[in-house]
Amino acid sequence: MKNVYNLVNDIYNLVSTKEVAEGVDIESCIELFGENVKDLMRKEFTETRDDSRKLRMSNIGREERYLWNVYNEVEKGEDITPPTFVKFLYGHIIEELLLFLTRAAGHKVTDEQKQCEVRGIKGSMDCRIDGIVTDVKSTSVFGFKKFKDSTLAYDDPFGYIGQIKGYSHSEGETKFGWLAMDKQNGHLTYLLYDTLDTQAPVNDLISYDIEERIEHIKTLVQKEEPPAVCYEPIPDGKSGNQKLAIGCSYCPYKKQCWPSVRGFAYSSGPRYLVEVVHEPKVQEIEVS
Repeated sequence: MKNVYNLVNDIYNLVSTKEVAEGVDIESCIELFGENVKDLMRKEFTETRDDSRKLRMSNIGREERYLWNVYNEVEKGEDITPPTFVKFLYGHIIEELLLFLTRAAGHKVTDEQKQCEVRGIKGSMDCRIDGIVTDVKSTSVFGFKKFKDSTLAYDDPFGYIGQIKGYSHSEGETKFGWLAMDKQNGHLTYLLYDTLDTQAPVNDLISYDIEERIEHIKTLVQKEEPPAVCYEPIPDGKSGNQKLAIGCSYCPYKKQCWPSVRGFAYSSGPRYLVEVVHEPKVQEIEVS
């Protein structure tokens, strides 16, 4: 019987043998994939999207200071760069590819972009796969590891759990999951969480009441003073320097929260230091 537990193996078998699952109309799958990609391109390049919502399902799981900044229209220190727009675009295309492979492997995809609402917070879920509310993700090698090892609940700076909890709660479900792809290496995994599984090590982190969370955030963002910063700085190796945590380094409000932050162009990517004991021997970059 097809279910999310054998989804990845079924996709791997499909791409290895090129043999679609019994009963699958591959031409219909191909047509749907093409139409979905065309629709994606139309939305990207011919339609003007005006989403004025400050709180929505896709960000309700983010940290409190970030949401306060969004709601109170704190000026962002940096704009999305062209390479990041490109990254977002091919990430969306990868997600459509994964749904194509899911269908071709004989698994059921339903409720694509279904509208959901919890306590006035709205959003659209990616889909259900084999009945399970599912988000489809293209990830970095580092991000993929958290899905593969089931450790997302311990390190979720982008609020993926709060987001999908909202979708699943609006559907009356306790199970939810992510079909994730390491976009560099092509590895796939499916991470399933169930808030009723009290024996799961992550249960304390995922079983909170999403309605209470939403009401808390709606009250918090209207306060005059912002909450504490989302993450405290962490040691930058053994240098004695202190750097921003991952959740802060990717945030457009880093300069507003950390006015003295300095950026340095390491070969592994930019690094943002808030305390410099030993001056890095790499080029310093502007942090806006």
